[in-house]
Amino acid sequence: MRYFMQIYQGNALEVQAQLSAEDQQRVWADYAAINQTPGATPGERMGPPDTATTVRVKDGQTLTTDGPFAETKEALGGYFFFEADDLDAAIELAARVPAARYGGAVEVRPLVAG
Repeated sequence: MRYFMQIYQGNALEVQAQLSAEDQQRVWADYAAINQTPGATPGERMGPPDTATTVRVKDGQTLTTDGPFAETKEALGGYFFFEADDLDAAIELAARVPAARYGGAVEVRPLVAG
């Protein structure tokens, strides 16, 4: 089964910024290790939510708004894909994502074949 792993930063970036330089290096090493995990396909690093532009179409008019779709601290911070035998394996990998332990979360969603 292939899974889409969405990383929600929450306040993880602020928490990580207050870590010692050594602990910050461990965070980056953890992300690198996840990217090297067999079956993991890294996504691209995303800019912060305040760099987003949200697009809507109403009555045929394209409307844009600066910023993310939702005003929330749980903004999407990144993503990756993971080919796993089952949901338990995907959850195990998601638990290794540093954002999940520093105030964020990882949403694990199966991809639909076809």
